[in-house]
Amino acid sequence: MFTPEELLDINTLLTQDSKIVILTHYNPDGDAIGSSLGLKHYLKAKGIHTEVIVPNDFPKFLKWMPEAKKVIIAEYKRKFASDMIAGADVIFCLDFNSPSRIGLLGDWLVKAPGKKILIDHHQQPEKFDFVYSDTVIPATSQMIYHFIEAMNDEQLVNQDMAECLYTGIMTDTGGFRFRSTSATTHRIIANLIEHGADPAMITSNTWDTNTVSRLHLLALVLGRIEVVNDGTVAVLSLTRNELKEFGFQKGDTEGFVNYGLSIAGVKMSAFFMEDLYEDFVKISFRSKDDVDVNQFSRKYFNGGGHINAAGGKSLDTLAGTITNFKEKVKEEGL
Repeated sequence: MFTPEELLDINTLLTQDSKIVILTHYNPDGDAIGSSLGLKHYLKAKGIHTEVIVPNDFPKFLKWMPEAKKVIIAEYKRKFASDMIAGADVIFCLDFNSPSRIGLLGDWLVKAPGKKILIDHHQQPEKFDFVYSDTVIPATSQMIYHFIEAMNDEQLVNQDMAECLYTGIMTDTGGFRFRSTSATTHRIIANLIEHGADPAMITSNTWDTNTVSRLHLLALVLGRIEVVNDGTVAVLSLTRNELKEFGFQKGDTEGFVNYGLSIAGVKMSAFFMEDLYEDFVKISFRSKDDVDVNQFSRKYFNGGGHINAAGGKSLDTLAGTITNFKEKVKEEGL
Protein backbone atom coordinates (compact mmCIF):
# COMPACT_ATOMS: atom_id res chain seq x y z
CA MET A 1 0.00 0.00 0.00
CA PHE A 2 1.02 3.64 -0.36
CA THR A 3 2.72 5.09 2.70
CA PRO A 4 0.66 7.36 5.00
CA GLU A 5 2.57 10.33 3.59
CA GLU A 6 1.80 9.28 0.03
CA LEU A 7 -1.88 8.82 0.86
CA LEU A 8 -1.98 12.38 2.21
CA ASP A 9 -0.31 13.66 -0.96
CA ILE A 10 -2.74 11.70 -3.17
CA ASN A 11 -5.71 12.95 -1.17
CA THR A 12 -4.49 16.51 -1.74
CA LEU A 13 -4.38 15.85 -5.50
CA LEU A 14 -7.92 14.48 -5.62
CA THR A 15 -10.03 17.62 -5.66
CA GLN A 16 -13.27 18.38 -7.45
CA ASP A 17 -11.38 20.80 -9.67
CA SER A 18 -8.72 18.28 -10.68
CA LYS A 19 -8.64 16.84 -14.18
CA ILE A 20 -8.29 13.10 -13.65
CA VAL A 21 -8.03 10.22 -16.11
CA ILE A 22 -7.81 6.48 -15.52
CA LEU A 23 -5.81 4.33 -17.95
CA THR A 24 -5.54 0.58 -18.32
CA HIS A 25 -3.81 -1.88 -20.61
CA TYR A 26 -4.17 -2.94 -24.25
CA ASN A 27 -6.88 -5.55 -24.86
CA PRO A 28 -8.63 -4.73 -21.56
CA ASP A 29 -9.94 -7.71 -19.61
CA GLY A 30 -12.38 -8.01 -16.73
CA ASP A 31 -9.95 -6.81 -14.09
CA ALA A 32 -8.78 -3.88 -16.21
CA ILE A 33 -12.31 -2.64 -16.82
CA GLY A 34 -13.61 -3.62 -13.39
CA SER A 35 -10.83 -1.83 -11.50
CA SER A 36 -11.01 1.25 -13.74
CA LEU A 37 -14.77 1.63 -13.43
CA GLY A 38 -14.66 0.75 -9.73
CA LEU A 39 -12.17 3.57 -9.16
CA LYS A 40 -14.26 5.91 -11.32
CA HIS A 41 -17.36 5.23 -9.21
CA TYR A 42 -15.36 5.73 -6.00
CA LEU A 43 -14.10 9.13 -7.14
CA LYS A 44 -17.59 10.00 -8.37
CA ALA A 45 -18.89 9.26 -4.85
CA LYS A 46 -16.37 11.84 -3.61
CA GLY A 47 -17.75 14.38 -6.09
CA ILE A 48 -14.76 14.04 -8.44
CA HIS A 49 -15.25 13.66 -12.20
CA THR A 50 -12.96 11.25 -14.06
CA GLU A 51 -12.66 9.71 -17.51
CA VAL A 52 -11.61 6.12 -18.19
CA ILE A 53 -9.48 5.72 -21.32
CA VAL A 54 -8.50 2.38 -22.87
CA PRO A 55 -6.20 1.82 -25.86
CA ASN A 56 -8.62 -0.38 -27.83
CA ASP A 57 -12.08 -1.87 -27.55
CA PHE A 58 -13.00 -4.50 -24.98
CA PRO A 59 -15.36 -7.52 -25.08
CA LYS A 60 -19.12 -7.05 -25.14
CA PHE A 61 -19.56 -9.27 -22.10
CA LEU A 62 -17.96 -6.52 -19.98
CA LYS A 63 -20.12 -3.70 -21.29
CA TRP A 64 -23.02 -4.36 -18.90
CA MET A 65 -21.07 -2.77 -16.03
CA PRO A 66 -22.26 0.65 -14.82
CA GLU A 67 -20.86 3.37 -17.13
CA ALA A 68 -18.87 0.89 -19.22
CA LYS A 69 -20.35 2.45 -22.35
CA LYS A 70 -18.85 5.80 -21.34
CA VAL A 71 -15.30 4.44 -21.49
CA ILE A 72 -13.22 6.34 -24.06
CA ILE A 73 -11.69 3.99 -26.63
CA ALA A 74 -8.54 5.69 -27.89
CA GLU A 75 -8.37 3.84 -31.21
CA TYR A 76 -11.70 5.48 -32.11
CA LYS A 77 -11.06 8.90 -30.51
CA ARG A 78 -7.32 9.45 -30.75
CA LYS A 79 -7.19 13.24 -30.52
CA PHE A 80 -9.73 13.44 -27.71
CA ALA A 81 -7.91 10.75 -25.70
CA SER A 82 -4.51 12.33 -26.36
CA ASP A 83 -5.73 15.76 -25.26
CA MET A 84 -7.35 14.32 -22.12
CA ILE A 85 -4.11 12.62 -21.06
CA ALA A 86 -1.95 15.66 -21.88
CA GLY A 87 -4.23 17.94 -19.88
CA ALA A 88 -4.72 15.69 -16.85
CA ASP A 89 -3.55 16.76 -13.40
CA VAL A 90 -3.66 13.15 -12.17
CA ILE A 91 -3.34 9.95 -14.18
CA PHE A 92 -4.27 6.66 -12.51
CA CYS A 93 -2.51 3.72 -14.16
CA LEU A 94 -4.31 0.46 -13.41
CA ASP A 95 -3.47 -3.18 -14.09
CA PHE A 96 -0.26 -2.58 -16.06
CA ASN A 97 3.34 -2.12 -14.99
CA SER A 98 4.87 -0.26 -17.93
CA PRO A 99 3.82 2.32 -20.56
CA SER A 100 4.70 -0.31 -23.16
CA ARG A 101 1.63 -2.32 -22.04
CA ILE A 102 -0.90 0.33 -23.04
CA GLY A 103 -0.40 0.54 -26.77
CA LEU A 104 -0.73 3.97 -28.34
CA LEU A 105 -1.42 5.50 -24.90
CA GLY A 106 2.16 4.73 -23.84
CA ASP A 107 3.87 7.67 -25.53
CA TRP A 108 1.12 10.04 -24.41
CA LEU A 109 1.51 8.85 -20.81
CA VAL A 110 5.28 9.29 -20.79
CA LYS A 111 5.01 12.86 -22.13
CA ALA A 112 2.10 13.89 -19.90
CA PRO A 113 3.04 16.32 -17.08
CA GLY A 114 0.34 15.10 -14.65
CA LYS A 115 1.08 13.06 -11.54
CA LYS A 116 1.07 9.35 -12.34
CA ILE A 117 -0.34 6.90 -9.80
CA LEU A 118 0.25 3.18 -10.39
CA ILE A 119 -1.98 0.52 -8.83
CA ASP A 120 -1.02 -2.88 -10.21
CA HIS A 121 -0.26 -6.50 -9.32
CA HIS A 122 2.13 -7.48 -12.12
CA GLN A 123 5.80 -8.13 -11.53
CA GLN A 124 8.63 -5.64 -12.14
CA PRO A 125 6.75 -2.32 -12.26
CA GLU A 126 8.50 0.66 -13.82
CA LYS A 127 8.81 4.05 -12.11
CA PHE A 128 5.74 6.23 -11.51
CA ASP A 129 5.19 9.19 -9.16
CA PHE A 130 3.25 6.98 -6.74
CA VAL A 131 3.44 3.18 -6.80
CA TYR A 132 1.18 0.63 -5.12
CA SER A 133 2.44 -2.71 -6.41
CA ASP A 134 1.69 -6.09 -4.85
CA THR A 135 2.20 -9.26 -6.88
CA VAL A 136 0.57 -11.44 -4.22
CA ILE A 137 -2.87 -9.84 -4.62
CA PRO A 138 -4.86 -11.69 -7.31
CA ALA A 139 -6.57 -8.70 -8.93
CA THR A 140 -6.08 -4.97 -9.32
CA SER A 141 -9.77 -4.63 -8.46
CA GLN A 142 -8.97 -5.99 -4.99
CA MET A 143 -6.19 -3.41 -4.72
CA ILE A 144 -8.67 -0.63 -5.51
CA TYR A 145 -10.76 -1.83 -2.58
CA HIS A 146 -7.67 -1.75 -0.33
CA PHE A 147 -6.97 1.78 -1.60
CA ILE A 148 -10.50 2.86 -0.67
CA GLU A 149 -9.96 1.32 2.78
CA ALA A 150 -6.64 3.13 3.19
CA MET A 151 -8.37 6.41 2.32
CA ASN A 152 -10.89 5.66 5.11
CA ASP A 153 -13.72 5.77 2.61
CA GLU A 154 -15.32 2.32 2.94
CA GLN A 155 -18.61 4.00 3.75
CA LEU A 156 -18.67 5.36 0.17
CA VAL A 157 -18.79 1.90 -1.43
CA ASN A 158 -22.05 1.66 -3.38
CA GLN A 159 -23.69 -0.84 -5.71
CA ASP A 160 -22.04 0.47 -8.88
CA MET A 161 -18.62 0.28 -7.26
CA ALA A 162 -19.34 -3.16 -5.80
CA GLU A 163 -20.49 -4.64 -9.11
CA CYS A 164 -17.41 -3.43 -11.00
CA LEU A 165 -14.87 -4.53 -8.37
CA TYR A 166 -16.60 -7.91 -7.90
CA THR A 167 -16.42 -8.51 -11.67
CA GLY A 168 -12.73 -7.63 -11.77
CA ILE A 169 -11.85 -9.94 -8.90
CA MET A 170 -14.05 -12.78 -10.18
CA THR A 171 -12.56 -12.74 -13.67
CA ASP A 172 -8.91 -12.39 -12.64
CA THR A 173 -9.17 -15.24 -10.13
CA GLY A 174 -10.83 -17.57 -12.63
CA GLY A 175 -14.00 -17.58 -10.58
CA PHE A 176 -12.01 -17.66 -7.31
CA ARG A 177 -10.10 -20.79 -8.42
CA PHE A 178 -6.53 -19.53 -8.64
CA ARG A 179 -4.03 -20.12 -5.86
CA SER A 180 -3.60 -16.38 -5.22
CA THR A 181 -7.24 -16.13 -4.09
CA SER A 182 -6.95 -15.55 -0.35
CA ALA A 183 -9.19 -15.36 2.70
CA THR A 184 -8.85 -11.59 2.41
CA THR A 185 -10.16 -11.80 -1.16
CA HIS A 186 -13.24 -13.65 0.04
CA ARG A 187 -13.81 -11.17 2.87
CA ILE A 188 -13.75 -8.33 0.34
CA ILE A 189 -16.15 -10.24 -1.91
CA ALA A 190 -18.51 -10.62 1.06
CA ASN A 191 -18.31 -6.87 1.67
CA LEU A 192 -19.06 -6.16 -1.98
CA ILE A 193 -22.10 -8.45 -1.85
CA GLU A 194 -23.30 -6.59 1.23
CA HIS A 195 -23.00 -3.35 -0.75
CA GLY A 196 -25.14 -4.57 -3.64
CA ALA A 197 -23.07 -6.88 -5.84
CA ASP A 198 -25.32 -9.75 -6.99
CA PRO A 199 -23.14 -12.85 -7.69
CA ALA A 200 -25.76 -14.59 -9.82
CA MET A 201 -26.41 -11.51 -11.97
CA ILE A 202 -22.73 -10.69 -12.38
CA THR A 203 -21.81 -14.26 -13.29
CA SER A 204 -24.64 -14.50 -15.80
CA ASN A 205 -23.88 -11.14 -17.43
CA THR A 206 -20.17 -11.87 -17.66
CA TRP A 207 -19.91 -15.56 -18.46
CA ASP A 208 -23.29 -16.77 -19.70
CA THR A 209 -22.95 -14.80 -22.91
CA ASN A 210 -21.90 -17.41 -25.45
CA THR A 211 -22.57 -16.83 -29.12
CA VAL A 212 -22.87 -19.59 -31.69
CA SER A 213 -19.55 -18.48 -33.22
CA ARG A 214 -17.78 -18.76 -29.84
CA LEU A 215 -19.13 -22.29 -29.31
CA HIS A 216 -18.04 -23.32 -32.81
CA LEU A 217 -14.53 -22.04 -32.08
CA LEU A 218 -14.48 -23.79 -28.73
CA ALA A 219 -15.54 -27.04 -30.39
CA LEU A 220 -12.62 -26.71 -32.81
CA VAL A 221 -10.16 -26.07 -30.00
CA LEU A 222 -11.35 -28.94 -27.83
CA GLY A 223 -11.55 -31.28 -30.82
CA ARG A 224 -7.79 -31.13 -31.32
CA ILE A 225 -6.46 -30.39 -27.86
CA GLU A 226 -3.09 -32.06 -27.43
CA VAL A 227 -1.40 -33.20 -24.23
CA VAL A 228 2.41 -33.42 -24.30
CA ASN A 229 5.39 -33.73 -21.99
CA ASP A 230 4.17 -36.93 -20.32
CA GLY A 231 0.70 -35.55 -19.80
CA THR A 232 1.65 -32.37 -17.93
CA VAL A 233 1.20 -29.76 -20.68
CA ALA A 234 -1.88 -29.04 -22.80
CA VAL A 235 -1.71 -27.30 -26.19
CA LEU A 236 -4.69 -25.53 -27.78
CA SER A 237 -4.74 -23.45 -30.98
CA LEU A 238 -6.76 -21.58 -33.60
CA THR A 239 -5.79 -20.32 -37.04
CA ARG A 240 -6.70 -17.00 -38.60
CA ASN A 241 -8.85 -18.72 -41.22
CA GLU A 242 -10.84 -20.47 -38.49
CA LEU A 243 -11.43 -17.19 -36.72
CA LYS A 244 -12.70 -15.65 -39.95
CA GLU A 245 -14.87 -18.67 -40.82
CA PHE A 246 -16.85 -18.41 -37.61
CA GLY A 247 -17.08 -14.62 -37.39
CA PHE A 248 -14.67 -14.09 -34.49
CA GLN A 249 -15.40 -11.11 -32.26
CA LYS A 250 -13.23 -9.68 -29.50
CA GLY A 251 -13.60 -11.79 -26.36
CA ASP A 252 -14.79 -14.96 -28.14
CA THR A 253 -11.71 -16.94 -27.07
CA GLU A 254 -11.64 -15.62 -23.49
CA GLY A 255 -11.03 -18.50 -21.10
CA PHE A 256 -10.21 -21.12 -23.75
CA VAL A 257 -6.77 -21.69 -22.24
CA ASN A 258 -8.34 -22.75 -18.93
CA TYR A 259 -9.86 -25.87 -20.48
CA GLY A 260 -6.39 -27.37 -20.71
CA LEU A 261 -5.95 -27.13 -16.97
CA SER A 262 -9.17 -29.10 -16.44
CA ILE A 263 -7.44 -32.25 -17.72
CA ALA A 264 -6.21 -34.54 -14.94
CA GLY A 265 -2.44 -34.35 -14.57
CA VAL A 266 -2.00 -31.16 -16.61
CA LYS A 267 0.00 -28.46 -14.81
CA MET A 268 0.41 -26.02 -17.70
CA SER A 269 -1.90 -25.01 -20.53
CA ALA A 270 -1.00 -22.90 -23.57
CA PHE A 271 -3.39 -21.44 -26.13
CA PHE A 272 -1.97 -20.22 -29.46
CA MET A 273 -3.99 -18.01 -31.79
CA GLU A 274 -2.98 -16.29 -35.01
CA ASP A 275 -3.78 -12.59 -35.00
CA LEU A 276 -6.70 -11.74 -37.23
CA TYR A 277 -4.89 -8.98 -39.13
CA GLU A 278 -1.15 -9.10 -38.46
CA ASP A 279 1.51 -11.80 -38.80
CA PHE A 280 2.08 -12.87 -35.23
CA VAL A 281 0.79 -15.48 -32.81
CA LYS A 282 -0.81 -14.47 -29.54
CA ILE A 283 -0.17 -16.88 -26.67
CA SER A 284 -1.98 -17.35 -23.35
CA PHE A 285 -0.42 -19.42 -20.57
CA ARG A 286 -2.04 -20.81 -17.42
CA SER A 287 -0.55 -23.11 -14.79
CA LYS A 288 -1.06 -24.78 -11.44
CA ASP A 289 1.02 -24.92 -8.27
CA ASP A 290 4.60 -23.67 -8.64
CA VAL A 291 4.84 -23.84 -12.45
CA ASP A 292 5.94 -20.27 -13.26
CA VAL A 293 4.53 -19.29 -16.66
CA ASN A 294 5.52 -15.66 -16.06
CA GLN A 295 9.23 -16.48 -16.18
CA PHE A 296 8.71 -19.01 -18.97
CA SER A 297 6.92 -16.44 -21.13
CA ARG A 298 9.49 -13.73 -20.38
CA LYS A 299 12.34 -16.08 -21.27
CA TYR A 300 10.99 -17.51 -24.51
CA PHE A 301 7.94 -15.61 -25.80
CA ASN A 302 8.40 -11.85 -25.23
CA GLY A 303 5.72 -11.75 -22.57
CA GLY A 304 5.03 -12.02 -18.87
CA GLY A 305 2.33 -11.66 -16.27
CA HIS A 306 1.88 -13.70 -13.11
CA ILE A 307 3.25 -17.01 -11.84
CA ASN A 308 0.10 -18.91 -12.88
CA ALA A 309 -1.22 -16.65 -15.67
CA ALA A 310 0.78 -14.95 -18.40
CA GLY A 311 0.74 -13.95 -22.04
CA GLY A 312 3.25 -13.97 -24.85
CA LYS A 313 3.81 -13.33 -28.53
CA SER A 314 5.63 -15.03 -31.39
CA LEU A 315 6.55 -13.74 -34.85
CA ASP A 316 7.00 -17.30 -36.13
CA THR A 317 4.24 -19.23 -37.87
CA LEU A 318 1.62 -20.97 -35.74
CA ALA A 319 3.13 -24.38 -36.45
CA GLY A 320 6.66 -23.12 -35.79
CA THR A 321 5.59 -21.43 -32.56
CA ILE A 322 3.93 -24.60 -31.23
CA THR A 323 6.95 -26.72 -32.18
CA ASN A 324 9.25 -24.27 -30.40
CA PHE A 325 6.97 -24.29 -27.36
CA LYS A 326 7.05 -28.08 -27.11
CA GLU A 327 10.84 -28.03 -27.28
CA LYS A 328 11.10 -25.37 -24.56
CA VAL A 329 8.76 -27.10 -22.09
CA LYS A 330 10.76 -30.28 -22.56
CA GLU A 331 14.03 -28.43 -21.96
CA GLU A 332 12.60 -26.79 -18.85
CA GLY A 333 11.21 -30.04 -17.53
CA LEU A 334 7.76 -28.53 -16.97
